Amino acid sequence: MDFANGDIVKILASIWAQIEIFLNSIVLPSRLWQFGIIAACFALAHLGRIWLAPKVDDWGRRRELSTRQLRLLILFRQRLRGFLFVLLAWASVFVLEATKGFYSWRFLVVLVATLVTAWLVVGLVARLIRNALLRRIVRWGAWIWVTLYYLGLWDETVRLLNGTAVEFGDFRITAYGVLKALVLTTILLSVARIISGQTSVRLRTNEDISPSMSELVIKVMQVVLYGAALFIGIKAVGFDLTGLAVLSGAIGVGLGFGLQKVVSNLVSGVIILLDKSIKPGDVISLGETFGWINSLGARYVSVVTRDGKEYLIPNEDLITGQVVNWSHSNEFVRIDLPFGTSYHDDPHVVRKLAVEAAQSVTRVLKNRPTVCHVTGFGDSSVDYLLRFWITDPVEGLTNVRGQVFLALWDTFKANGISIPFPQREVRLLEGSQLDLQPGPETHSENSPHEN
Repeated sequence: MDFANGDIVKILASIWAQIEIFLNSIVLPSRLWQFGIIAACFALAHLGRIWLAPKVDDWGRRRELSTRQLRLLILFRQRLRGFLFVLLAWASVFVLEATKGFYSWRFLVVLVATLVTAWLVVGLVARLIRNALLRRIVRWGAWIWVTLYYLGLWDETVRLLNGTAVEFGDFRITAYGVLKALVLTTILLSVARIISGQTSVRLRTNEDISPSMSELVIKVMQVVLYGAALFIGIKAVGFDLTGLAVLSGAIGVGLGFGLQKVVSNLVSGVIILLDKSIKPGDVISLGETFGWINSLGARYVSVVTRDGKEYLIPNEDLITGQVVNWSHSNEFVRIDLPFGTSYHDDPHVVRKLAVEAAQSVTRVLKNRPTVCHVTGFGDSSVDYLLRFWITDPVEGLTNVRGQVFLALWDTFKANGISIPFPQREVRLLEGSQLDLQPGPETHSENSPHEN
């Protein structure tokens, strides 16, 4: 490690000499009143913000703004003082340029106006990064770079960072290389996230591409973009990626055994996307879980049930287990409804009334025949099976069954059709005697016989 060699000491001395020159120059009369101009611009910007902020709020309330427009308005209001300061500072620069010919008479005002403008632009661009921690790191890093660059200290800072290094044999890692790799990787990851997000929205809304194929393209694109960003960042440090081939192979074998289930779910997810067995929007039932697929992930499938619960089912379970896909090839779903009527009722009339009752329910399809069959003669009823079709299983199955049962009840009641239920009749034979006295084994807890 070479953190304090002679070159670094010389670089630090050079940086301190430039700082001393700058500090000594600001006490000149031509610079002091420039500080007064800067302070006046800041005070006017602060007062302007106090005056304009309520007007901006009233303007936003009077208009029906979209979510994106509302965010832009809030962003503008939060940085209103910065915008006003930049306008006032550059206006002062133009006035000084017209009245004072020498650049030294406006040097500080130009420097501060440039720095604040750069800081403002960095803050606005950093808003594109969704992750709060990453956005904060990028924003502060960019602010530091802009400040050093416009103060003329960036070259010395680069020399200082290049002199701070860690060596492993022939390999040397500098602080500047690590910093450059972090910045480059962050920018590439942010760009990859923006591209993948925009492309995902377009693919999911494209009706010419099947949902499973769009999900597969999105996953492959994300792997390629994020993988390329990481490899480019590692390469920027100076790592020789070919030298990592053996190490990565050994690590891959170890991860293959240790993360067998994870790898199995990843491969199962790719298979699901390729064979199109399930796709977002399908209604499936797996064991006791019944719901529709909300999203397909790399490790699991999100299934939302009618009661609002979201089940995260591993992809492997969908490959190895039995899954009922109610809308795999088409949206038509047939429902069987068993019921029974009394032997006194005419089966021909019962079948006709049952079909009419089912057809009266809104969700039951009219263009597909509803049928009713006699399935047997039970102990106390004639058994029937009513079959009808729906196309919206995502709206629930229990509720449509209940609606058809209610329609059957109303129709049978209006037409005198009875629905039997088990009954038992007890007869006493002539000469027999019924003993109503409880035996010893039937005494209650508070029986007087136990006292």
